[in-house]
Amino acid sequence: METTAAFDGLICTDCGERFDPESTTHDCPDCGGFLDPRYDLSHIDLARDELETRPFDGLWRYEELLPVPRTAAVTMDEGTTPLVDCPELADELGVARLLIKDEGRNPTGSRTDRGHALAVSAAREHSASDVALATTGDAGQSAAAYAARAGLDSHAFVPTRANFGNKAMINVHGGDMNVVEGRYDDAAAACAGALDDEDWYATNPFETPYRHEGAKTMFYEIVEQLDWEVPDGIVQPTGSGVGLVGLHKGATEFAALGLTDDLPGLYAAQASGCAPIVEAWEADDDSHEPWEVPDTICGGIEIADPHGSPLVLDALDDADGGAVATDDESILDSAITVAQHTGIEMGASSAAAASGAWELAEQDVFGADDTVVLVNGASANKEADILRSHLMGKGI
Repeated sequence: METTAAFDGLICTDCGERFDPESTTHDCPDCGGFLDPRYDLSHIDLARDELETRPFDGLWRYEELLPVPRTAAVTMDEGTTPLVDCPELADELGVARLLIKDEGRNPTGSRTDRGHALAVSAAREHSASDVALATTGDAGQSAAAYAARAGLDSHAFVPTRANFGNKAMINVHGGDMNVVEGRYDDAAAACAGALDDEDWYATNPFETPYRHEGAKTMFYEIVEQLDWEVPDGIVQPTGSGVGLVGLHKGATEFAALGLTDDLPGLYAAQASGCAPIVEAWEADDDSHEPWEVPDTICGGIEIADPHGSPLVLDALDDADGGAVATDDESILDSAITVAQHTGIEMGASSAAAASGAWELAEQDVFGADDTVVLVNGASANKEADILRSHLMGKGI
């Protein structure tokens, strides 16, 4: 496996053992815990002025802090998405600045492209012929696209309720789509069964060490786009928790390198019809209890049993953040408000971040001088029918 100079192996987040990424690809061989890529930061000489001289041309501009070098990357110039100032929304929230990190501008229209650029690169480096995952939709489309670029086959296990656009594009990219009756957790069970029988390389959240590793680059970009100001709060729509764990890791690495001075407050936003992270956070638990009956229109974040919850909850605690849940009506209203006041298109699942930010503002979490960033995880085109139906229901 071709790796970058500072990449120092995979560390189990449970037992602390270190493993060679050449031979270990998924989960801790000793205890089954999650693996996290680590770096010898003493080998990284990275300064603000050095980064500022580089083209803003995708996540491999941060090559020193990634496991795979640009020369071995499967990439479509993902990352370096816009950070859009929204002064009218800032006024409504009562904060100094409100900005939206628009991840819908990625190659397949979602943040998951960052993670799959790395995960599929690692799969190819390990001579995999096939990648496989369970997905609510976005990640399946992303995996199919990056697998196609890498010359690999892909297998997506998708719940029946996944949106049509994602399903269509999985097929368009040549992916093998397996539609599973039920919800995401049913698809995850079907995928697990297939992985037991087939020699496929899994790109499931936290099963591969590389999905959250790609997501961390969102934070790198945000602080550069804010002229090295660390925002007071970042609100992330949360299903599996990959985006939030990635943001936290990016923040801790930049702080350790002396590029920033502190961590942002990180906030997980979920739909009240499926909010296991919020429930665990409010109960001060170290992990979640599976949500018994998920019921939300926000299918992209409807994950009743997010196995990475310990990492998510640790990140929220370390970043002095929190978790918030709002109902579908508020989420859909927020998507419409953002579209009609800023022009930015947030889908139903991503708009949980906007609705959550409004709720956090009502709770006086933010101050009048704060800078707050909302992560728009995916293009609204993927869920446009949901938003249009909501408008029609209101008689608009």
